Amino acid sequence: MEATKKEHELIVTVSPHIKSEETTSRIMWSVNISLLPAVLMGAYFFGPKAVITIALSIISAVLAEYVFQKGMNRKVAINDGSAFLTGLLLGMNLPASVPFYIPIIGSFVAVVITKQLFGGLGFNVFNPALIGRAFLLISFPKLMTIWTTPEAAFVAFDAKTTATPLGILKEEGLSKLIEIFGDKINLYMELLKGHRAGSIGETSAIALLIGAAFLLFRRYITWHIPVSFLGTAALMAWVFGGKNPETGNMLFFTGDPIIHLLSGGILLGAFFMATDYVTCPSVKKGQIIFGIGCGFLTMLIRLKGGFPEGVMFAILIMNCFAPIIDRGFKTNIFGALKIKESKK
Repeated sequence: MEATKKEHELIVTVSPHIKSEETTSRIMWSVNISLLPAVLMGAYFFGPKAVITIALSIISAVLAEYVFQKGMNRKVAINDGSAFLTGLLLGMNLPASVPFYIPIIGSFVAVVITKQLFGGLGFNVFNPALIGRAFLLISFPKLMTIWTTPEAAFVAFDAKTTATPLGILKEEGLSKLIEIFGDKINLYMELLKGHRAGSIGETSAIALLIGAAFLLFRRYITWHIPVSFLGTAALMAWVFGGKNPETGNMLFFTGDPIIHLLSGGILLGAFFMATDYVTCPSVKKGQIIFGIGCGFLTMLIRLKGGFPEGVMFAILIMNCFAPIIDRGFKTNIFGALKIKESKK
């Protein structure tokens, strides 16, 4: 006799059973939306080249994931937004002046080599977008370090090249940087707005902070990594970032942490890349250690290394330590009771 009622599949899973409306797709697309203010400011300052570069990065990343998953007979998961986010972050980390093939190559390395060959979303050891950028910087160092002067919205494709604030600070010192912008207050304001040379999506501090506030409000990220990251970087900049303008020797406790926090990719890295769920520790105490390590390595490279910027290398190095940090800070078992032995 046939059953008159529809039988439902019984799914038994290990407790605890916590219901949530959040999904991987919803989180990924929310992060994409949070980056929109910075993308719009990048398009405004760097014009059509910036739009094309970001678009090529996104299209290449999504296409690379689709082709790989189809070729390997895996479920195509481009709708979850992770490949889109990888391409978007890579494009935001590129100069607006790069040739068209740069974002295409970088997206392939980020999605196929860094993510899919390791097993797909959730199994990659390193942040895919940063590995893509690191590969491009090593392979095409000249093209990846040509910075253009910000102009009004959608200007001509040809633009004047210039140095980034961090490059000027490292090579010519703080006095030269202040001289270029007029005075220190004007320098701060220009860095906040984003009217400076740099990667497409890292220039406008205000736009990045708006996106970060959205993620914090929605609780997609917590304060642990960004605050420890930025706090450590600010402390090191203040203690070790000062120099005698005449001799060039280090002057302790005279550095300017505000310039370091508003320059380069530190805000983009602290809020949107170091907080990647897959490549950062999952335990809160471990996240603080992770952020401190990122801030320390960033400033170590900025102040003593050969590169004026160190955010990318700092996050990738700390990605290696994320599993070890998680093991060192074990979480309490949900629902477990501590039984105290009675004293005899």
